[in-house]
Amino acid sequence: MAIVETKNIKKTYKQGKVIVEALCGVDLIVDKAEFVALAGPSGSGKTTMLNIIGGLDLPDSGSVIVDNNKFADMNQASLASLRLHKIGFVFQAFNLIPVLSAIENVEYVMLLQGVPKIERYNRAKEILDDVGLKGKYDRRPAELSGGQQQRVAVARAIVSGPAIVLADEPTANLDSKTGEDLVLMMKKMNTEKKVTFIFSTHDNMVMDYATRLVTIKDGLIVNDENKS
Repeated sequence: MAIVETKNIKKTYKQGKVIVEALCGVDLIVDKAEFVALAGPSGSGKTTMLNIIGGLDLPDSGSVIVDNNKFADMNQASLASLRLHKIGFVFQAFNLIPVLSAIENVEYVMLLQGVPKIERYNRAKEILDDVGLKGKYDRRPAELSGGQQQRVAVARAIVSGPAIVLADEPTANLDSKTGEDLVLMMKKMNTEKKVTFIFSTHDNMVMDYATRLVTIKDGLIVNDENKS
């Protein structure tokens, strides 16, 4: 069952007086519970594609459907609600709130969703245990290693039970062992909780663990390999 479907996605940017064609007509279907890597060189369009799937950016033309929600039929408020309730994000730079503890960072999305305080705390505690951070609930980001911060970011992304998690270069700031541990953890959640993951990545290790490798070059999909 398709959870993401894009048709003929096109996107251009202006860099000074230069027009950059980031995406040149991309068709992509991702089924529920897939573990997909979008690969390609810098400037290939993979991060732009991820941002469009997540509703963080809009295409110039083409259609996007995520979990049966057609973006063309949605206003900014309904797109924001979709991101809040259906999409988890993991960023290269972690994007944790520095003044909040690990558990407060994980609770934050649920706070926005209106989840009651006790339920928020219990769910955040459980997911932090699941990602290997038991006993580190009260540490702020500056008191955690890079790998631990990214684990908090993953916990925050999945704690509310999103339909899909979008991860933009999640291992880029991590050493190889920490990066592999993180990907194995996400793979386990993909297998056990049936969460759909889509990565943008340069990391060969992430590509190796992906069950599907979609290669983007010059704004076009040039290869789509199902490895499962």
